[in-house]
Amino acid sequence: MATLSGKPGLRYSVSDWDTRNKQMSDTAEQWRHISHETRQDGRGLCIETTCKTSWDEINSSRRLSDRIWDISRWRETLESCAKEVDKEKDALTRGKEETERALAATMVSLEVAVECLTLREGRCGNELVNDPVEAQLKKEVKLIDGLQQMLQQRIDKAFEQLCLLQEARQQLTQDLQNKIEAQDIDLSCLSLNVTSPDISLKPNPLCIPIGSTTPQQWEQFSQNNVARAQEDIQASLQLREDMRVTRAQLQNELEAQRIATEFAIRKRTHQLEQACNEMNWQLKSTQDEILNMENDIRSLEDDLQAKMAPLKLVHTRLENRIKRPGVDLCRDEVQFGLVEEAKQLEATILALKQKLAQARYSLQALQLHQAHMGEDLSQKQDALFLEQRNLETRSRLNSAPFTDLSSGVIVPLTNSSGRHNLELT
Repeated sequence: MATLSGKPGLRYSVSDWDTRNKQMSDTAEQWRHISHETRQDGRGLCIETTCKTSWDEINSSRRLSDRIWDISRWRETLESCAKEVDKEKDALTRGKEETERALAATMVSLEVAVECLTLREGRCGNELVNDPVEAQLKKEVKLIDGLQQMLQQRIDKAFEQLCLLQEARQQLTQDLQNKIEAQDIDLSCLSLNVTSPDISLKPNPLCIPIGSTTPQQWEQFSQNNVARAQEDIQASLQLREDMRVTRAQLQNELEAQRIATEFAIRKRTHQLEQACNEMNWQLKSTQDEILNMENDIRSLEDDLQAKMAPLKLVHTRLENRIKRPGVDLCRDEVQFGLVEEAKQLEATILALKQKLAQARYSLQALQLHQAHMGEDLSQKQDALFLEQRNLETRSRLNSAPFTDLSSGVIVPLTNSSGRHNLELT
């Protein structure tokens, strides 16, 4: 017979059992309801997030398209501005070269003026005159020196402006290059989609990059670059106009001074020619007078010599009549006549001697003055030759006028910074 061992287990009542069963059923139904709600919410969330994701992707693509359009608009603006800068650089470079040729051409005028002044230093004696020709030549040298300084200032300013244009061009180029790269990146981003093979998760994609700017700063940066370039272009336009006006002023003032100087030289040449002609006539007249004076002196000498025989005759008669004896030593009319004749002859001889001395003195003075006139004529002829040489020298200004800039030789002209040429890239 089997026997029971141990304490009896805990027994539940039927009601507890029913309650527990109902509780389990209610719990299962509750969790099923919760699960159903969760599933419905999950489906709604999936639909909502799918739409949201698709819409966000569309919005991002639209924003990328708008951004690409903004970049493209600024690219066109920057490219157009860069072309204007390049065009202005070329125009300013040509203007600078024309001004350099004008400056180089003034060297011919300066050399001619200095050569004329040097030639005129060869005048001698009384012909070394501080006349209007010298005043005009010195004025011409001073004028050319002032114009050269003005042209050099314009050239230096043009060089500095070219540097500013180059800096603006480089800034535009850098900005344009950055926008090209940014546009390529945004185009690449726009071409991506969820099926693209090269998409992946990235570490810390939401971080803000160092050096990030706001859209306002981005646009203001390009606006500043364009505004600076436009300001430099306007300054270059004004400078080119200033250089053109300066070159025109150079042409007008040098031409006016050239005409004034050559008029003074021609006037002085005419005066010298008249003086030489007058001096030649005076020399010829003096030479004729010297010949006449020499003839008269010979006549006076002959006449004086001719008076010696009558004087000897009178003196001999008077001497012989002193030998009359006694009362016959009478002071008769013969005696008075011979004395008067002797006095008259001596006065005549004295007058002839005085006139001969005066004639010889006059002849000597004429000969001396003739020598002086000959020396003066030689100096005037030399001065006339120098003035003619000046006119020949200045003919170089007519044969190769400085306004012919196209055929002018460009000489290396250093600017204020000591550089010869501007390297533009």
